[in-house]
Amino acid sequence: MLGGAVLLLGLAGFAVMSPGEAAPDGRILTILLDPPVPAPPLPGVVGPAGAPLIVIDAGHGGHDPGARAQSGEAEKDLTLAVALAVRDALAKDVRVRVALTRDDDRFLVLNERYEMARRLGASLFLSIHADSAGEDGEAHGATLYTLSENATDAEAAQLAARENRADIVRGVNLSGRTGDTASILIDLAQRESQDAAVGFTRLLHAQAKDVLPFRQDFHRQAGLIVLKAPDVPSVLFETGYITNEADRGLLGSAEGRAKLGAAVARAIEIHFARARHAT
Repeated sequence: MLGGAVLLLGLAGFAVMSPGEAAPDGRILTILLDPPVPAPPLPGVVGPAGAPLIVIDAGHGGHDPGARAQSGEAEKDLTLAVALAVRDALAKDVRVRVALTRDDDRFLVLNERYEMARRLGASLFLSIHADSAGEDGEAHGATLYTLSENATDAEAAQLAARENRADIVRGVNLSGRTGDTASILIDLAQRESQDAAVGFTRLLHAQAKDVLPFRQDFHRQAGLIVLKAPDVPSVLFETGYITNEADRGLLGSAEGRAKLGAAVARAIEIHFARARHAT
């Protein structure tokens, strides 16, 4: 059942029909479809009302362990530990609100992660991961990803066509807008979000480079699904290589995570302070 509909498969193809509707003549197999899965509940928010909000996403979780080190550590556990360290550091700041997409070992599909940020009205989204180089234990260093230009353009076209443009982007309801108008509004929102995300990567690199090593090409772009919120600046933070002993040791120690959490929190605070002064 899909929104009260059934899927009818016939010799010439298929049709989606409401229950009770007369089926066309012919040999038809009726299959009830599962109802759509409801969106996960929104996480709790820590911080004073009215302050800008960052949503921190601990990558992987549940049945998806992510990358694994030869010593057995799973990426999902390291990313959660780092996310909690960043949250704890930000909880001391009365000028920022923070929420986690997950604070335990649960699975979330990729679009659920950034949709949480959109539903909460977040001003920044940071997805935390740990890279892997397979059996190459020499590869090391952190990397920051933002959405690529090509992925952004394709996503703008898809978003404009979805749900009759009933989405709200940066507070503007696109329902009833013409296709061209909706595409322009989405494109403007995405460009603004992308510029803010790129600026944040520079801030994060500057604040964290003395805590953990970064790759020389520390900022890269890719069409990562988790970065595709059109109206929330989004960055994916590969905090190092789980397959590298030194990187793994830093992320696996409470002291290393506390230093990293404090550095990330400083970058977030500076980012929001600059945004306040620019308005």
